[in-house]
Parts: sequence; C-alpha cells; structure tokens
Amino acid sequence: MNRARIDEGIRQMRFEEPLDRHERGELGQELAAQMLGVSDRTFRRWRDRLKDEGPAGLKDRRLLPSGKRAAQAEIERMPGLYRDTYSDFTVKHFHEQLVKRHSYKLGYTVTKVWLQRSGLVSRAKSRSAHRKKRPRRPMIGMMLHQDGSRYAWVPGDRRAYDLIVTLDDATGEIYSALIVEEEGTASTFRGLLETIERKGLFCSLYTDRGSHYFHTPQAGGKVSRSQLTQVGRALRQLGIEHIAAYSPQARGRSERAFGTLQDRLPKELRLAGISSVEGANDFLRNVYIDDYNRRFAVQAEQDGSAFVADSNGAAGDILCVQEERRVGNDNTLRWKALSLQLPESRLRPSFVRPQVRVRESPNGSLSVFWGPHRLGDYAPDGSLITQGTALAA
Repeated sequence: MNRARIDEGIRQMRFEEPLDRHERGELGQELAAQMLGVSDRTFRRWRDRLKDEGPAGLKDRRLLPSGKRAAQAEIERMPGLYRDTYSDFTVKHFHEQLVKRHSYKLGYTVTKVWLQRSGLVSRAKSRSAHRKKRPRRPMIGMMLHQDGSRYAWVPGDRRAYDLIVTLDDATGEIYSALIVEEEGTASTFRGLLETIERKGLFCSLYTDRGSHYFHTPQAGGKVSRSQLTQVGRALRQLGIEHIAAYSPQARGRSERAFGTLQDRLPKELRLAGISSVEGANDFLRNVYIDDYNRRFAVQAEQDGSAFVADSNGAAGDILCVQEERRVGNDNTLRWKALSLQLPESRLRPSFVRPQVRVRESPNGSLSVFWGPHRLGDYAPDGSLITQGTALAA
C-alpha cells in the first residue's frame, strides 16, 4: 500500500473522535482543527463532506480517477510507436510527430510522464548554474550569423557533409540552409545571396575565422583588415560589416541552432524518405526552414527591420569570386584547370595581352569582363555559353 493510502486511513480514524466531541459541544471548531493539525477551513470541509457523502467523503481525492484522465487507448499505442519508429527522437520531437502524423490527442507532459514510467526515456539531469547569454540585437537585419557544421546529415549516406546556415541574431530565424560537400567561398556566397534575395541587405555578418572568411597572419591571432578574402571583399563592397568570432562561445547562437538541427533534421529527412543531397536541399528550402522558424524563432525586441532592399540587384554581381587574368597569345586565358577561349568582338581585333577580370558565380558558371564590357559567359566546364552579343563581330 502506498503512502497516500496510509495517510487516508489515518485521517479517517483520527477525524472521528474530534468530530464527535465537536458535535456534542465539548470542543470548539478551532480546537478540533488544532487537534487534527489542519486549518479551520479544512476541518469544516471534511465535516461537510462526511455529512453529504458519508465515509467516502473523507477519501483522498488525489487518488480518485480524474475525469480528465488520458484515454487508455492512446497511452497504450504511444510507447509502441516510440519503440518501433521514434526511439532516437527526443520526447518533444516525438510528440510533434505523433500529432503531425498519427492524429495523436494527448499533451506533451502526459506523453513524457508515461514514457518515463515505461522506462523508455530517462529523466533529464539537473542543469548547471545559470549563465547569462549575450543579449540579442533588438531588430532583425542588424546582425546575421553564418556558420557550418560537418555531420552525416543525409539518411543512408555515411559521408559527412557541411550544412551552411545563415540566421538572424535578433530572432534566431534561419534565412538560408544548404548542404554542400565542403564549406568554402562558394557556399558562403550561396547562403548570402539566398538571404539577400529573400530579405535584403543587412548591417553586419558574424562568422568564425575560417580561411575563406578572413586572412589571419598569425595562427590564433587577430584577423587582417587590409588583406581581404573574396568574402571580405564582397561584404565590403556591399557595405556589410564583417565581425570575427574569437571563441566557440562567441558563436553560441549558431552552435545551439546546430545542436537542434543535428538532433532533428536527419530524422525528418528519414521520415520524408529523402536519401540524397539534392533532395535534402529541396526539403530544406521548401519545407523544413519554415517549419523550424515556426517552432524555434523568437520575437524581436523591437518592431521594424534593418534590412534594405537590393533594388539594383548588386548582390548578384558582387557575391562571386573575382580575379584578374592576362590573355595569352591565342586569345585564351587560364582559370584553375580550364582554358577559356575568348570569342571575337568588335571592341578590338585581338585580346592578346590585355588584363581581363573573371567572375565565378556560386554555381560554378563564369563570366569574363574587359573593363565594363562582358566578353563572354561560360559553363562550369569552360565551354562558351554566350558572348557579349551587343559587341559581337
């Protein structure tokens, strides 16, 4: 017999004598309550229940079945679903999937309690002492974070990929998320371009000190503000401040987001039957980012926005790799392992020896410029797509 049942029996036995003496006028209500170690109000409530309900009125009502008790059928099927399909999910994520996919009606708390009682999940350990987080920026668009996390994101594919995420400091809202073979300049430009097309130009970008973000003359030291990477050059051209993080703790906002993503995203991809990088990126873009933001983004401290529309479309021309090359005697120029053949142009009979500028977009396509003139566009394999038609011979 549990403690609550024992206490109930003792209360029933102890109540009889003080109540009998009270009703005979030997004890006042206050003294009778003191003898039982309860308040006057509790004594009156027990007395009235005994009159109205008989001995059943003294039963501990915490032990009676609740009218709001969870449906037994739901409780019985829920652990089976957890064991068979969702055993690697957190309770919160499991409950979301039950509601979304299985027409589940019970609340999160009762689900957690029954999983703990069944021994399927353990109680969470007590947290360490509170640490104060860095205050968020008060308005969206004031500061964005971009970071990458290497992990086996795609179900059925044991290889690790980099997930590149761009999110807002004010709300934690994700504006861009994409899975790539390896983090670098191209993936950074893709994430920034998606963000600017979706929201506009922003004030500052907070990143780690990876070599595609910053030149660091001395390992572990300060980043160079004069020797810029392609990313640094593009951000400066767009008027976006580039802020370097000097410790993992400084990137806590994005690190916490990756903790959630590593726990949830592969499972969501598995449930959706997705097993390729291309399918995962489509799922991120069309389904998951909006769903994540609904669940985890918070309200900004201030209304309004610090985003500015890219009305001239400058970002598309700036967020790309730009380098100078000298044209060879055969009107070709070298770009990495490619040889780009310049087409004929009415600008001049030959382009032998002039300096030209090559732009490589995040998708690998190329364009060659002589001053303001676009000489030609090339596929990632170096084949000519179009030449500057207005300038064609």
